[in-house]
Amino acid sequence: EVHLQESGGGSVQAGGSLRLSCGASGVPYSSICMGWFRQAPGKKREAVATIYTGDGNTYYADSVKGRFTMSHDNAKNTVYLQMNSLQPEDTAVYYCAADVLWPGCRTPALTPTNFDHWGQGTQVAVSS
Repeated sequence: EVHLQESGGGSVQAGGSLRLSCGASGVPYSSICMGWFRQAPGKKREAVATIYTGDGNTYYADSVKGRFTMSHDNAKNTVYLQMNSLQPEDTAVYYCAADVLWPGCRTPALTPTNFDHWGQGTQVAVSS
């Protein structure tokens, strides 16, 4: 059974940084597509970034390009989201997701329905 566990959320002031981690267990393949998504109160879940762990190819939402970086450590079965220059509009619950049903990241990228396993989420709060 695939299990995803996020960590690293917290509260920061605008302009600050946080690094989220997502540990994966029970993944049946060595290379899969993983993603970070977020959901603010009263809003739909939106994509932040995705990565294919086979080659490290990443996609980013326009709202986070240049500020957020997604990376992976296959030896640790962990993906990361480095978030810099955080703004109040980045406040949300951040979720890690995995797609274990497709050999690569499906297109269009950054689509929540492409992912079949989800973590419980970690809260990020950015104050102005």
